[in-house]
Amino acid sequence: MPNAPASSTQPQRGLSLFWRTFILLGLLILCSTVAWLQLFRTQEYEPRILRNANQIATVVNLTRSALIHTDAIARVSLLKNLADEEDVKLAIREPNDDIRPFGETSLETQLAATLIDRLGPGTVVASSVNHETGLWVGFQIERDSYWLQMDPDRLRPMDNETWLVWLGLAMALSLTGAALIAGLLNRPLKNLAQATARVREGQFLQALLNEDVSTREIKAVNKGFNRMAKRLAKIEQERQLMLAGISHDLRTPLARLRLEAELSVPDTAAQEAMVADIAQLDDIIDKFLDYARPGHTALEPVLLAAVVSRCITPFKNQARMKIKVTVPEDLQVQADAVELGRVISNLLENARRYGQSPSDGISRVHIECQALNGWVLLQLGDEGPGVSPEHLQRLTEPFFRGDTARTSANGSGLGLAIVERAVQRMGGTFSVLNNSTGGLMARINLRQAHNEA
Repeated sequence: MPNAPASSTQPQRGLSLFWRTFILLGLLILCSTVAWLQLFRTQEYEPRILRNANQIATVVNLTRSALIHTDAIARVSLLKNLADEEDVKLAIREPNDDIRPFGETSLETQLAATLIDRLGPGTVVASSVNHETGLWVGFQIERDSYWLQMDPDRLRPMDNETWLVWLGLAMALSLTGAALIAGLLNRPLKNLAQATARVREGQFLQALLNEDVSTREIKAVNKGFNRMAKRLAKIEQERQLMLAGISHDLRTPLARLRLEAELSVPDTAAQEAMVADIAQLDDIIDKFLDYARPGHTALEPVLLAAVVSRCITPFKNQARMKIKVTVPEDLQVQADAVELGRVISNLLENARRYGQSPSDGISRVHIECQALNGWVLLQLGDEGPGVSPEHLQRLTEPFFRGDTARTSANGSGLGLAIVERAVQRMGGTFSVLNNSTGGLMARINLRQAHNEA
C-alpha cells in the first residue's frame, strides 16, 4: 500500500523552543508574583491593618474619655460631630442585642484580639448588631454600655477573591509579556531554520538573512550564515560549470575515438569492444551529469501510464527481457515528465543488467501502481537474485557496488543514487527492498494529481 514520506507523516515530538521559553518565563513570573504578593502581605498589608486597629482603639478611648468628661448639653454636640466628621455613631448597648462576632478569618480574629487588648477585657467587637452591619465596638462607661459603630473597611482585610483577582491580572499581563519576549527571542532562530531549509533545497541566494538587526550576536550569526550561503552558491555554480566543461571536453575526443576505432581497426571483435568501452565512458559521463543535476524541479500533473509506456519502448524488442505493466490509464502524479522518465529508465536498465532469473537468464520486470490517500505507489520488481540485507540499505549511496550477484564492475554505482535524488526533487520517496517472491523491488511514492473536470 502506498505510504506518504516518513518526514511528513511522523509527528514532531517535544515542545518547540518558543513554548519552552514561554513556559520557563511563565513559571519564573508566577513564582516571582506569588513571592511578591506574600512579601507584600506579611511586610506591608497586615502590619498596616494592625496599625489601623490601634488607631481605632485610640478613637474609642478618646470617644469614651470625651463622653466621661462632657456634660449632657455638650455631649449631644459631640456625638453629632463624630457622626458627621468621623462617620462614628454611638448607640446604647442592650443585653438582648443580636450580635455577630467580628473574626471570620485568622487575621480578623487577630485584629479583634488587638482591640480587646487595647480597650480592656469587657470590650466586644462585632460585625453586625441587630442585623445592621458595620464595625461595632462595645465598651462600658461606669455602669452604662455603649456601641460605637464605624466603617468596617477600616479594619476588614482584603478577602481571598480580591487577592486572586489581582494575582490573575498580574499573571495575565506577565504571561502576555512572556509570550512577546519568547517570540522576540525565538524569531531569529525561526528565520535561521527557514533559511537553513532553503539552503538544503539548493536555494542559496534566496536564504540570505538580515544583517541590519540591532542585536550584536544575531547580527554576527546572520553575517556568518550569509557568507556561508554565498560561498555554497559559488561552489555549486563552479561545480556545474566544471561538470559541463568535463562533458563538453570529453565527448569530442570520445566521438573521434569511436570514429577512428570503426575506421582503423580491422578486427571486427576488437572494434566492437573498443566502441563498447567508449559507449560505456559516454554513459558514465551522462550519469555524473544526472547525479549533479540542480535540486529544483518544476512539478505538474503527469499521466503515469504514458511515461511508463514511453520508457519501456526501447526494451520491448529485447529477447532476454519481458515487461508486464499494470498501470491505470487515467492515473496522474505530480512530477516532471522528463525527470520521471529518467527515473523509470534507470530502474529498467538496472533490472535488465542485474535482474536476470537464475533459471533461464531472462529479466522479467513487473510494473504496477496503487493510489491511496493522495499518494501513488509505483512498484517495479524483477526476478533476479536480490541483494544481501547488509548491502540493501546502501544501494542508493553514490559509487557503492556491493559484492553481490547484482553488481558489476562495468557500472558507475550511480544509477539508484540518481533515482533517489530525482524522486526527492519531485517531493516523493524512494526505497529498495528484496521481493518476497525473489528479486529486487523498487518503490516510488509520489503525490497524486487529481483530474480536472
